[in-house]
Amino acid sequence: MHSFVYRANALLTFAVMVLAFMCAMASLSDNLNSLSPSAQLQVLNVNWFQKSTQGNDEVSMTLNISANLQSLFTWNTKQVFAFLTAEYETPKNSLNQVSLWDGIIPSKEHAKFSIHTTNKYRFTDQGCNLLGKQYNLTLHWHVMPKTGKMFADKLVMTGFRLPEEYR
Repeated sequence: MHSFVYRANALLTFAVMVLAFMCAMASLSDNLNSLSPSAQLQVLNVNWFQKSTQGNDEVSMTLNISANLQSLFTWNTKQVFAFLTAEYETPKNSLNQVSLWDGIIPSKEHAKFSIHTTNKYRFTDQGCNLLGKQYNLTLHWHVMPKTGKMFADKLVMTGFRLPEEYR
């Protein structure tokens, strides 16, 4: 009475529905985990602080980044993208964000790290707004799951200040 194509269609539809249900349950199970990432950020040295030929302030710093992001990893986590930004205010913009460092954390074993490095990307301001400027260092992370939606969060460390004069 039912053709082979009709039966194959019914079987494929059932299999896709079961797979979709399993993916939804996997994604929802990630909400049951308690996240407790921690980080410590230090500016060890301002290597140079100068005005470029275009008139913009540029800074090079030596940073110590220590973080434990292991709680972000579950059985559904593919990888975590982490990056460090310097955030400050200027008269033109209420929030300026400059990326200083980034990295991809492929597994839970690599999620506890301590890095001693200079900023990977230039800390440049459009103008002369950085002299004596107070700024925050913020560690951001984006968790990329195997299935489900990606989520992001951050830790903000306050109380950093740039020098009052160029070096």
